[in-house]
Amino acid sequence: MKIITYNVNGIRAAMRKGWLSWLEATDADVVCLQEIKATPDQLAELLQIEQLGYEHYWYPAEKKGYSGTAILTRISPKRVEYGCGHEDYDREGRIIRADFDNLSVISTYFPSGTTGEVRQAFKYRFLADFQEYSDKLRETLPNLVVCGDYNICHRAIDIHNPIANANSSGFLPAEREWMENFITTGYIDSFRHLNPNPHHYTWWTFRANARARNLGWRIDYNMVSRPLAPYIAQASVMPDAIHSDHCPVMLKLAL
Repeated sequence: MKIITYNVNGIRAAMRKGWLSWLEATDADVVCLQEIKATPDQLAELLQIEQLGYEHYWYPAEKKGYSGTAILTRISPKRVEYGCGHEDYDREGRIIRADFDNLSVISTYFPSGTTGEVRQAFKYRFLADFQEYSDKLRETLPNLVVCGDYNICHRAIDIHNPIANANSSGFLPAEREWMENFITTGYIDSFRHLNPNPHHYTWWTFRANARARNLGWRIDYNMVSRPLAPYIAQASVMPDAIHSDHCPVMLKLAL
């Protein structure tokens, strides 16, 4: 199973940059999207997505042009679950899950705290609640792939300038500690599992020509629950995809 996570920073804008051709070329089984910033009725390309063999499930935010997640899949899920039961997060369309025969795939968009203390506090609440949600979910669905934009760099190797960004949201000690604890409870960072080298990033600011200079942050992950560890066959970032300020992250499971 080939799974890709991609924060598209607006699916309509990505479509205008050739995203559908990219989707066809990647030949993924499951594609998890974040920050779709659209509702399905705003997308004229749904038929083309279906012609590529994908079922599509959308979970937009209540606020227009904001947040939202989606899952495209060539494998029919047994069930699709929208949200996690927390109204504050569900109204922003932050979690959608597809259950298949041998595993479940989540597309999630963690909040950003970059706009100030109120949203940083919201982010911390989300992290605590997501941990609880994950713990409970694994009791009945032990084979989980949690894909998405976590808006956290786990370690210094995951950010181009850890010293200068020590007090930046997304690299704060409490956020990094949460990520460490989340992994410890039963997950594997699939990319780091196979790729120990530095200078692999998934997001770049639009400022200072950062992407061309590869001055980025690795904040997008495919986290795999431990029972799936023996099946991790390949993992990579895909920086050549330029439909967004993020790039896709790919995982292959040899199921």
